[in-house]
Amino acid sequence: MTVVAPAFAGEVPLYQPAPGWIDKAAMPKLAADGDPPSMMILDSQQRVEKGKLWSYADIATRAGSAEALTQLSSLTLPWAPDKGDLIIHELSILRGDQVIDALASGKKFTVLRREQGLEALQISGILTATMAVEGVQVGDVVRLRYSTTSKDDALGGHVQNVSALPAAPLRLGYGRVRLLWDDADAPRWKLLASGVDAKPVKKSGLTELSFAVPLAKQPEMPADAPTRFTHPPLFELSTFASWADVSKTMAPLYATDGLIADGSPLAGELAKLKALPGSPKDKAAAALQLVQDHVRYLMVGMNGGNYVPQKPAETWTLRYGDCKAKTLLLLSLLRGLGIEAEPVLASSTLGDSVPERLPTAAAFDHVLVRAVIDGQSYWLDGTGLGSRLEDIGDTPRFGSVLPVRTAGAELMPIQTHANARPTIDVSVEADESGHEKLPTVFDARAVLRGQIATMISTGLGQMDAKRRDEMVQGFFSEQVGTAQYSQVGVTTDAASATVTFTAHGVTSSPWKLSDRRYRRDAGKLIDEISFAPDRARPAWLAIPVATGAPIGIRYHLRLRLPQGGKGYAIEGEQGLSKTVAGYDLRRTVQLKDGVLDVEERTDATGVEIAADRLPDERDALATVQAMSPHVIGPAKPTYLWDYSPATIAAWPQSKAVEATFAKAIAADAEDATGYSSRSNFRWGIGDYKNALVDLDKAIGIKPDVDLYLQRAYRRFQTGDVTGALADGRMARQLDPASGAAVGTVATYLAESGKLDDALGMVDAKIAIGGEARDGYRSFKATLLGTYGDPAKAIEIIDAQLAEKPGMTGLFNERCWVKGSRNVELESAMQDCTKAVELSSGSMAALDSRAMLWFRMGRFDDALRDLDVVVAQEPGKEPSRYMRGIVLHRLGRASEGDAEIAVARRIDPRIDAVYARYGIKP
Repeated sequence: MTVVAPAFAGEVPLYQPAPGWIDKAAMPKLAADGDPPSMMILDSQQRVEKGKLWSYADIATRAGSAEALTQLSSLTLPWAPDKGDLIIHELSILRGDQVIDALASGKKFTVLRREQGLEALQISGILTATMAVEGVQVGDVVRLRYSTTSKDDALGGHVQNVSALPAAPLRLGYGRVRLLWDDADAPRWKLLASGVDAKPVKKSGLTELSFAVPLAKQPEMPADAPTRFTHPPLFELSTFASWADVSKTMAPLYATDGLIADGSPLAGELAKLKALPGSPKDKAAAALQLVQDHVRYLMVGMNGGNYVPQKPAETWTLRYGDCKAKTLLLLSLLRGLGIEAEPVLASSTLGDSVPERLPTAAAFDHVLVRAVIDGQSYWLDGTGLGSRLEDIGDTPRFGSVLPVRTAGAELMPIQTHANARPTIDVSVEADESGHEKLPTVFDARAVLRGQIATMISTGLGQMDAKRRDEMVQGFFSEQVGTAQYSQVGVTTDAASATVTFTAHGVTSSPWKLSDRRYRRDAGKLIDEISFAPDRARPAWLAIPVATGAPIGIRYHLRLRLPQGGKGYAIEGEQGLSKTVAGYDLRRTVQLKDGVLDVEERTDATGVEIAADRLPDERDALATVQAMSPHVIGPAKPTYLWDYSPATIAAWPQSKAVEATFAKAIAADAEDATGYSSRSNFRWGIGDYKNALVDLDKAIGIKPDVDLYLQRAYRRFQTGDVTGALADGRMARQLDPASGAAVGTVATYLAESGKLDDALGMVDAKIAIGGEARDGYRSFKATLLGTYGDPAKAIEIIDAQLAEKPGMTGLFNERCWVKGSRNVELESAMQDCTKAVELSSGSMAALDSRAMLWFRMGRFDDALRDLDVVVAQEPGKEPSRYMRGIVLHRLGRASEGDAEIAVARRIDPRIDAVYARYGIKP
């Protein structure tokens, strides 16, 4: 037996001529320049009549290419059947002067009933009419004229519409927006756009408003401006008299009397809430949690549901609902608890622009609950996630909202403030007790709360263990930097709506040597804040800044310092409590018993900052960041080369680093970075043999250019020139274009006595030209200056300086070649002086001049320059070696031996480097 279901009004498209009030647009002529726009007609006409809105569209699109032809071959038209009809007036193909009726022979659109938005958690009830247009050719124009009618009973006879308006640089052959009404249905209208001159006129008993589109290019606005400045151009019409009219029209939809029936499952839930201990605030939080956690979100817009909420009993049974359904459910529960509560309409994206818009329900896309407890407003959003008692006083950044009341209400602004709890709460225990330049060992813990935690909890079920670990590692990389992890974990707690990440790992040392002392940042969050509004254009001078939505982040660092903290101090502002640039900033710093304790919290407050306040706020933030605390090491620092490898390896920090690397490597045998990172650590403490073993393993897992070049250099430093050359060649084989690989191979060829081969390789690169040419020419000069004829090296440098006198670094190169090879010493002094004068503080120029002083026998002058270099860059082993040589020449042999020992500790090949120049202790 076949069952035939009746078709309700509006469920199938109608095919009718356009009504008489439509002014059909004439097809524009193609542009004489042969570059017509793709859209020949975009004509929108609307009429308001007896509580109904008739919307007519005329769209003519040219198939100017095969790609455009594909897009035009299938047309789709959505409409809401419960509110009106879809009426097709014309579908035609224009080919020159020929008009082909695409609806001939009874061809009709096919109606699709599949929910297009289901993947986006939407059941809209929107139907889609589709048709494959046959026979369209490149150059044809496809013209579609159709109307939709709309009458929404939920609006109480009111009519409203909001249309986005096209603006330049969009091109149209002909574009228009036209609105008609009679005196009885007169709507209010508003253009939220610049450069439009539109005035209504009386025509044939109707009032007509018409203007051309596209609009002129709209003024550019800064990205951080409030949305009332940045929204797209809009055209609004409405028959609502005021916001109060909108409010009271919506009020019947949220009446709650009798919605929770006695003896129903929902009544049982209400009874449980009433029986809970605590204050009304505690019970309101429990009701909010019930709605958020036990009713999933699904937008329901069918059967008049655009404004009509699903009943609470149905929502509880189905366990899904949209913002309207969740609000009505929460509202019913709160009122059942005796808590004052009302729904409020909100715009989730354009909230601060609502006061400038026409009173209309279409100005809003969201609804939530405003509860009043002990005189304080609480903004309770049933569609939120993870809200708990501590959070219900938080403020959403919705700008102005509209309370829904039977007597009507005006707009109400939400004054935002910092959230009660941080959304992200990070704690780091770090060990740097051995030495500043060892890797930092850390234990990190992060608690994530609220909506972000709920989203992560949901996603965890779709991840395998590897992806979960990668997620945790990716999070902590933002907190501690790139690291190797021996252990990571993630746990969830539904009761508190939190997700907790944990990690143990090692990361690079943050200490830097500056002004002869080690220093590291003590703060983190406040230094990362950026506030740089651009108001340079005169038209922008009065535009305020919209700051970020309220969110809080807390960071706590507990750090064990080297040497038990002896000689360490804090520089900068240790205590901070200020509101700057839209942020509440809090910080405390304490150094006690060798432990640094830092706690920071930043809260975006969501406030708007007036234009005249921007310079002061920028200055205030810059001042705060300039005074950020730093830890400063002792006035006489120690260096890793001051200790033997065995001593360093025995430190607890070093042992922890080794143990962490071992576990990290064991945890992922396919990851080469564990071995390469441990290799760096071992090389840094002088364990060269095991450092090379780690590099071998890393290359065995994932060979790449950088690893081969790294091993080449380290092999070279340990005297294995043959192995270094082989690695360089492998790197070049992987990437023939790598300049570093070319330089490595050429250098080690020269070291092997094959200078001609090295120069031939470099000459081939020079011959190619391009931006790299100057670099290769300088490198050739270096090869000649080090291994070959210094006169030829100087000749190349002379030529480069003649061509590009702005390459001031060449003076230093020439100074070095002359000094190191002991040639042209008289002219070398002029080069060295220029190099120092033009170096802007570079120690390389002073080091080069010291070599020249040495060649000239002016050992005191050489020592003076080398003292400056070593003081600024104590790890510059060539300078330390030469300083040792100079001290020997000055009769200070014991001091010289100490310097040479340091240089050898940093670079095992340092003696061979200077022996090439005939310089020995």
